[in-house]
Amino acid sequence: MNGKTHSGLKEFRTLLPYLKKYRIPYILGFFCLIVVDAAQAVIPQFVRAAVDRISSGDFEWVEVFRLCLAMLGVMALVASGRFLWRYFIHGSSRRIETELRETLFSHLLTQSYDFFQKHKIGDLMARSINDISQVRMALGWGVVTLVDGTIMTTLILVIIFIQDPRTAAFCLIPLPLITILMLFFGRTIGRRFYRANETYSAMSDTVQETFAGIRVVKSFVKEWWFTKKFEKNNDEYRSANMDLIKIFGIFFPLVSFLGGLTMVILLLVGGRRVVLGYLSAGELVALFSYFQMLIWPLMGAGFMVNMVQRGAASMGRINELLHSEASIKSPETPLQTLHKDGSGIEIKNLSFKYPLMAADASALAEKEPIPILNNITLSIPSGTVLGILGKTGSGKSTLVKTLVRMVDPPEGTVFVDGVDVRRRDLRDLRRIFGVSPQDSYLFSDSIINNIAYGNKDDDAEPDFTLLSHAAAVSALEGDLSVFTQGWETLIGERGLTLSGGQKQRVAIARAILSAPAILVLDDAFSAVDAETEKRILTAVLEERLAHAAYKKTTIIISHRVSTLNYADTVAVLENGKISEMGSPGELLASGQFFARVAELQRLGEAAEAHIHAGVNLG
Repeated sequence: MNGKTHSGLKEFRTLLPYLKKYRIPYILGFFCLIVVDAAQAVIPQFVRAAVDRISSGDFEWVEVFRLCLAMLGVMALVASGRFLWRYFIHGSSRRIETELRETLFSHLLTQSYDFFQKHKIGDLMARSINDISQVRMALGWGVVTLVDGTIMTTLILVIIFIQDPRTAAFCLIPLPLITILMLFFGRTIGRRFYRANETYSAMSDTVQETFAGIRVVKSFVKEWWFTKKFEKNNDEYRSANMDLIKIFGIFFPLVSFLGGLTMVILLLVGGRRVVLGYLSAGELVALFSYFQMLIWPLMGAGFMVNMVQRGAASMGRINELLHSEASIKSPETPLQTLHKDGSGIEIKNLSFKYPLMAADASALAEKEPIPILNNITLSIPSGTVLGILGKTGSGKSTLVKTLVRMVDPPEGTVFVDGVDVRRRDLRDLRRIFGVSPQDSYLFSDSIINNIAYGNKDDDAEPDFTLLSHAAAVSALEGDLSVFTQGWETLIGERGLTLSGGQKQRVAIARAILSAPAILVLDDAFSAVDAETEKRILTAVLEERLAHAAYKKTTIIISHRVSTLNYADTVAVLENGKISEMGSPGELLASGQFFARVAELQRLGEAAEAHIHAGVNLG
């Protein structure tokens, strides 16, 4: 929570294009609403006429029956008008809600990687669902109560002052107090509702994180800890809403009391004027009807203040997202690819550091970001295989992220096809790459759809032959026969039902489906056994080298020396710098870090084989 509040009506300016688009339905809805209000204002006059005729004692039932038929006709008009204004106004508010949610979702997809580090998923979901619903309520019921209350109040005041100005003046004495209450409570409602929305976002964060990490929660038996955390968020949400309800608990009873006070004044003043002969019984009954009808606009004013303030607070939270700009975006005039024979990579004096993130700006001023990459210079000719080795935190994944601009390298440091990546269109740049990241993120969908996400053609359905080939190359076809529904097997959220090796192989199949010009395997075999890894790598590299007309580049990041033996060149990263570079054979002969790692892994494999042999003999 940032502590800011957004409750001003200026927050609704974002909605002006939507209101302009649906101005015709809104105008028709307002017209129907005015017709309904006018028709309702006529009904007490029929009652007045009927009461006066019956009380006179000189009447015919036919006349009363005609008045009843006329009332039924007006009531039918009211019912039809109510249906139409609901259709036009509420229908438009629902359409605006849908379009606003789509706009927000599309805008979020344009945001850079760092945006989602600053904003939690639960908070984004709360703003995309709960806050937009509150905006829709403001555009629907909020607008209706505003227009309906204004029209109805105006009509009733005109009629009662025409009918009996003296009685009307006495009965309207409490009304200014209602206006004062609205002004007093309105701003407080906005602030408290903003806090309620913020606590709702925090609670959504807890729920999303808990269920997304349910494996960790259960494996460490931490259900009790997350239960306590959720209880705390839930209590804060309840407390914030109770603070809001307390305001309404005072506001609405006061409005009801003032409305009832109006009826008491009418009974005293109007009853006396009937006795004195200044008012007929029918006129008094009509006045009672009008003042009862006036109570709804008075109560509706409270609802209107409530919904508009809620909508403004929610719109402010939505505007925070809509007004945020992506830190990484395409240049206004992007350059196109210069080389046609393949995709080579050139890195020149690349240094990179992640910006510090903290809630307190003063804390950031006292610290200096630690460099992740330091003066990296590297050439990867098209058609070659580069291996990267390094300790955890040495900058391997960050280096790959600069290639596709998941993080932004300094200008003039990273080139693909001879063009600075910062001068290329983002979509065109990323279409060149196929990346199998180390976290192997999978969607809650079928296996076939998870692989098909790798299809770069936005319009065409992926060819099942290509899907099958990608699965075969990634050694996944054997597992498909084991799954109960084969290709259509649902894998659960984040691949919950698959093993680590199966998730990695699905991710590899997804990466190679579109035959990318540059394939990046970022520690993609860490959960795969050595034999399967060898089979996949052999198939992948054979396929990529088979396309002689277009040279394809492959980057393999791994902690296993056996994996890196497939590379033409290996770069060793230590503390963000390239400490070694050469062919696997050259690095083994150098006796440095690469050779030491190779020796340790060889000894580990020998010890493991010895243990297995002992177990088999036993």
